[in-house]
Amino acid sequence: MKKYYALFCSAVVALFAVSCEKDSNNTIDQVLEGVDSGAVLRTINVISGELPIGVEGAKFEVEVEAQDNQNGDLLQSVDVFVALTDNSPDNGDSSAAEVQIATVDRAAFSPGPFGLPRGIVSVSLDEMLGALGVTEGDLFGGDVFNVRLALNLTDGRVFSVNNAGGIITGGFFNSPFQYAPTVICPVEETYMVGEYLIEEITPYVDGPTFDDGSIVTVSVGDFSTERFFLTSNYPDYCTTPNDFRYTLVCGNIIVPLQESNCACGSGADYFGPPLGDPSTYDLSDDTVFFLTFGNDLQSDCVAPEDTTYKFTKQ
Repeated sequence: MKKYYALFCSAVVALFAVSCEKDSNNTIDQVLEGVDSGAVLRTINVISGELPIGVEGAKFEVEVEAQDNQNGDLLQSVDVFVALTDNSPDNGDSSAAEVQIATVDRAAFSPGPFGLPRGIVSVSLDEMLGALGVTEGDLFGGDVFNVRLALNLTDGRVFSVNNAGGIITGGFFNSPFQYAPTVICPVEETYMVGEYLIEEITPYVDGPTFDDGSIVTVSVGDFSTERFFLTSNYPDYCTTPNDFRYTLVCGNIIVPLQESNCACGSGADYFGPPLGDPSTYDLSDDTVFFLTFGNDLQSDCVAPEDTTYKFTKQ
C-alpha cells in the first residue's frame, strides 16, 4: 500500500474597499471607516497561559488592545468571566459553570504604540478557585480554565465570543475574547530536551512511522510542558521532516491530535492519544523514556493502532 506526500496549505484573503476622508496608520480605521458596528480586543501578548499546581502566585495574564472606529474612545470597561473544565474525572468532577470574576475599567488602559488603549488582564489561580468554589486539591494536570472577556462600549454595546466572526477571532485582529489556561505540574525547562536516539519497538505499520534509528533533537514547545521534535513521517515514502508534539502532564505523556505529512488521503488528525494507556515519565531521570501514540486514528490507510518509540539520550 503506497502512501503519497500531501502538502496542505490554506490562504484566506480579505479585501476591504473603503472610502476614507483622512489618512490613518491603523488598519482598524481602514476596515471600519463608515461602519456603525464592531469593536475588538486584540491579543498583544499572552504573558502567562499556564497554571502550575503548588506554585505561589500562579496566574493567567494577557495584554490586550481595544480597537473600534473611534480609535478606542468607545472603550468603557472589560468584564472578565471564568469557568472550569475538569479533564481528570477519576478524582471527581470539579467542573464549574461560568461566573464573572472581575471588571477592568478604562483607567487601567494606556495608549499603545499606535495610540490605541492597551491594558493587562490578570487573574490569579486563587481568585479563580475562590470565584468557582473549587480548591487546589480538586485540580489535576490537564484541567482547563476558560477565561472569557467582554468588551463594554460607552454606547451600551457589548462584544464577546458570541458576536465575533472568524475574521475577528483570527488574522490581524487576533481577538478570540477567550483563553484556556491549563493546569500543569511544573517541569524544568532542561528536562527531556536534547539529542535522543529514537527506536520503534512496536511492529511497523506499513514501514516505520518515524525515522527509526535516527537521532532527533527534542526541544521545549510553545509552553513549558510541551516538547517536540522533527522527523520524517513514514520515511519509506516521504522524507520531508514534520514536527511531532506531546505534553508532560503530571506523570503522563499526552499526545494531542496532529497531522501527518505522509498519508493515503488526508493527513489531518492522523496521530494522537493512544488507544491504550499513555506513556509515563520520571522527573528524576530523562535518559530513557517511551512515547506511545495512536497511529492512523482516522483509518486513512489502515485500522488505528498504537505505536511506541523508545528515546535514549545521547
